[in-house]
Amino acid sequence: MRISYEERAYIVSAIKAIAMMAILGASVSLAAQSTSMRPPITGIAKVSVYATDLNKSKQFYGTFLGFPQIASNSASAPLEFRVSSKQSIEVEPAPAGTTDFLAYIAFATSNIQSMRRYLVSQKVPVKGEIQTQPDGTRFLWAKDPEGHRIQFVQLPAHGHLLPVNSAAASKNATQPISQIILHAGFIVQNRAAEDRFFRDILGFVEGWQGGRGNRIEWIDMRVPDGTDWLEYMMHDPAAKTAGDSGVLNHFALGVPDIHQAAQMLQHRHWDSSNPYEDPEIGLDGKWQLNLYDPNGTRAELMEFGPVRTPCCSPYTLPAPK
Repeated sequence: MRISYEERAYIVSAIKAIAMMAILGASVSLAAQSTSMRPPITGIAKVSVYATDLNKSKQFYGTFLGFPQIASNSASAPLEFRVSSKQSIEVEPAPAGTTDFLAYIAFATSNIQSMRRYLVSQKVPVKGEIQTQPDGTRFLWAKDPEGHRIQFVQLPAHGHLLPVNSAAASKNATQPISQIILHAGFIVQNRAAEDRFFRDILGFVEGWQGGRGNRIEWIDMRVPDGTDWLEYMMHDPAAKTAGDSGVLNHFALGVPDIHQAAQMLQHRHWDSSNPYEDPEIGLDGKWQLNLYDPNGTRAELMEFGPVRTPCCSPYTLPAPK
């Protein structure tokens, strides 16, 4: 049977279309497979800060903020304070010449082995092998494009161990000021580079951005499988000085009522050389109160949701509970 030129052209065109669909389908499948390779990142597991005087920091985090100290089998281990069974604040001695006192941020994952394989497949520099702590916590180290130290952590099923001297602590406990680390932030120079790492590779999602005037100074990047977020503190070399690093590199503790939290703090004695600020509503529409540890690292208290419309852009993700 003979076919016409028009019929032949139609058949060739159809074959090309089918082939293109197959190629596109394969590409989508590979992209989906790449995304599915990444294990869940469920939130912030730990924030680590440097300290020049561990005793002063112990008073700030343990006595003033009321966080119980986590038991350790090693006298040389950093101090660690439990915020919840899944989150902690670590305090380690500052290296000589330190000017940036935010040591690192740790993100929780449900499968540390899969996370390592995924990072390697994405050509993310991973330092060494997976390490295991005595309590069963497993972790690995990486760095973002700007050199910030990032830790990925798989906690044991039971969470953190009990506080040191738990019986005495329960008898004379100071009520913790918070039970959740909402977010942590650090200085960012190159948003595009950080987005390639946190958004494109790790799956973080932008929830809000804002700033003073016409500038974008803060960008909230939420973890892909939870409600905690990383805050890009966009660096303006013309406006910032070296002394601002403790204000910009910070973490935030969630509280249901900022005024009640402020009242709690007023009843606790603290070194007057490290004052805390009065509550205020930030440009993001949330009540907040800024505290500063003995080395000037900002420990922000923040309510969970906004009480007024935020400036600059709407929230694209629901408030944490």
